[in-house]
Amino acid sequence: MRKLKLDELNRASVAEFKAGEKMAVAVVLDNVRSMHNIGSIFRTADGFAVEKIVLCGITAQPPHREIEKTALGATQSINWEYFADPLQAIEQLRKDGYRIIAVEQAENSTMLQNFNTTKGDKYALIFGNEVNGVSDEVMKNIDGCIEIPQFGTKHSFNIVVSAGIVLWDLFLKLVHGP
Repeated sequence: MRKLKLDELNRASVAEFKAGEKMAVAVVLDNVRSMHNIGSIFRTADGFAVEKIVLCGITAQPPHREIEKTALGATQSINWEYFADPLQAIEQLRKDGYRIIAVEQAENSTMLQNFNTTKGDKYALIFGNEVNGVSDEVMKNIDGCIEIPQFGTKHSFNIVVSAGIVLWDLFLKLVHGP
């Protein structure tokens, strides 16, 4: 088996990517503090062709050297916007037709494997702060909550790992589902 070279991957240019079809998902970062996590989520969002990223609160914004270390240019391909107040972001996303879904461990959450999607619906996935998770004020304004099953001793996954798991699951359901 031979590993493919970069020029054999046939990746879209930034302009082609921006003009291409996107998965009907917005990723919302609620007060994420690590710029490396922010950059990695940009790169993951690019990999799954999400519509946009919404940065809220203390979440840093591009351009920034520390974000670019892990984004590797994905800040150029992924549309993004910033809201100082996460509740204003949610209000705008709801007006734009998104279902507001927190990714969090919470009462009455839906385990990821049991989360049903509907083609044609748009989803705003909220990922919270690395220590405190999705803020209580945001949790009071969601339409639903997804929880990723865990079987070890730790209390949570890293936010980037969580984003990758949930985006892959939604990609399978929305893009390749029945």
